[in-house]
Amino acid sequence: MSSSKGQFEQGHQPEVQHQKVPGWQTVMDPPPQVDHLPTAEGGRELYKAAGKLKGKKALITGGDSGIGRSIAVLYAMEGADSFIAYLPEEEEDDAKETVKLVEEKGARCYTYPTDLTSRDNCKKVVEAAVKQMGGIDILVNNHAYQMMVEDIKDLSEDQWERTFNTNIHPFFYLSKYTLPHMKKGSTIINNASINAYIGRPDLLDYTSTKGAIVSFTRGLSNQYVGRGIRVNAVAPGPVWTPLIPATMNDEAIKQFTSPMGRPAQPSEIATCFVFLASSDSSCISGQTIHANGGTIVNG
Repeated sequence: MSSSKGQFEQGHQPEVQHQKVPGWQTVMDPPPQVDHLPTAEGGRELYKAAGKLKGKKALITGGDSGIGRSIAVLYAMEGADSFIAYLPEEEEDDAKETVKLVEEKGARCYTYPTDLTSRDNCKKVVEAAVKQMGGIDILVNNHAYQMMVEDIKDLSEDQWERTFNTNIHPFFYLSKYTLPHMKKGSTIINNASINAYIGRPDLLDYTSTKGAIVSFTRGLSNQYVGRGIRVNAVAPGPVWTPLIPATMNDEAIKQFTSPMGRPAQPSEIATCFVFLASSDSSCISGQTIHANGGTIVNG
């Protein structure tokens, strides 16, 4: 059971719960907020769309659950179709639910189960998205893997390589293969993390990949901003997604909060991805938005 406070209320704390990796949103308690945002009183209200992405086509990795699902749903509310890539077999139920939610908003959602640690699979995802949607206007590199290890002495070489092969290498391949299909006005948005800035010690490999994502975002922006394609990142703080009960221990979940007195909901992070995909952010590129609940960072 979850705590008595609402998810947007100060002091809300999810109950300790655990799942196998990669985690399933369908069994989380409480379920993360997908398309609602907080009111001033700590309640919730449905996201108000304004047609900001009408006719756009988005490729979203890790779009089956968590932040990725909320991005797909808010994009749908703003008028965009989505093509989501996700881990096969393990996340089928979550992917089907995302399709249902997107279609209920009046948009189309295509799914592609695959392992993005393979460069060939990254290329196939892009090719399939272009064929299915007729193009890609927005690339959201969102998927990630993490697993807590307290000391570098206990961090295996295999886990280090798995984290890099999941969290940063596909961002390069997906961007490389997508850019030839993008026209002026298109955007790439990378999901980074607060951990790139605070250096979380028990997520050394994850933290390192998120720092690489920030640098990758800056460098790629400098390559393409003059060609009319913007590249930005979002660095979330604590967010209630399936990755948390699947990878964190009891103590970490008990301390899972922010200066606002609660963890964020995926919907609160997804609004940043709407902003960066829309013309509202037309003069922003190479930057990182810090949606972290009030933690002050430099960068």
